Amino acid sequence: MHIPTHILSGWICGNFIPSFGPRERFFCMVAASAPDLDGLSLLGGWECYYDWHHVLMHNLPFAVILAALLACFSRPKLTAFAVYFGLVHLHFALDLLGSGSDWGVDYWRPFSPVSIRWSAGWEYLSWQNYLAAFACIAAAIGIIYWKKRTILEYPMPKLNRELVDFFLKLARRHG
Repeated sequence: MHIPTHILSGWICGNFIPSFGPRERFFCMVAASAPDLDGLSLLGGWECYYDWHHVLMHNLPFAVILAALLACFSRPKLTAFAVYFGLVHLHFALDLLGSGSDWGVDYWRPFSPVSIRWSAGWEYLSWQNYLAAFACIAAAIGIIYWKKRTILEYPMPKLNRELVDFFLKLARRHG
């Protein structure tokens, strides 16, 4: 699955948790996309990438550690941990669906080298992945109108406000 789709999926989910503020929604984006940091193995060459992507950070220990770390800086902590843990698993599920049949998830690493694979997954550059991306974009635009915020609300609040104002003016002009 594409990284922007992972990021948007996390932010969209975070918008449905009433107790979450901007920082927690930002952390939802982190939780939903951080497992792909193991893609930096590409810096060691394609062979290294094929050996380690979906291995180093696509596993249960990483999910627990990341969710716990992000929850330490969130409120409410228990809810945040559960949501972040779930979003890491959403990432794993989306990767099984949309990374091609050659990719698996080494969920039990380092305890077991067995990889979880799903042969019915679609290819990375498939219409299904593009459809998922466009659905996430549409949902994110819907949230702009519904919740009056964008994915930039935490890291860039001024730009967030400007974008929301732009979209609301656009809607009034064409509404």
